[in-house]
Amino acid sequence: MKKVTAVKANQDFSLDLKFNDGTVRRFDLKPYLDLGVFTELKDLGYFNQVKLAFGTVQWPNEQDFGPDPLYLESTRIDESNSTGSAQGNA
Repeated sequence: MKKVTAVKANQDFSLDLKFNDGTVRRFDLKPYLDLGVFTELKDLGYFNQVKLAFGTVQWPNEQDFGPDPLYLESTRIDESNSTGSAQGNA
């Protein structure tokens, strides 16, 4: 099972994610920003409050995505192409 081990929010409403298999992927949240509970993520200050929670990502008001959609709907990137280093909580 894939788990997110580090996350970094980007200014373009995407997340750079590191997974427990060592891959680094970018997940674009823009398609979700007009949907239900995710509209709150349009506030970049709030969006930037993303954190790791139970092998996936979560925001303060409990919006979250499961690790499988994060992995399957993201694009693999080179770690050197990531916009800064992803933040994990070891």
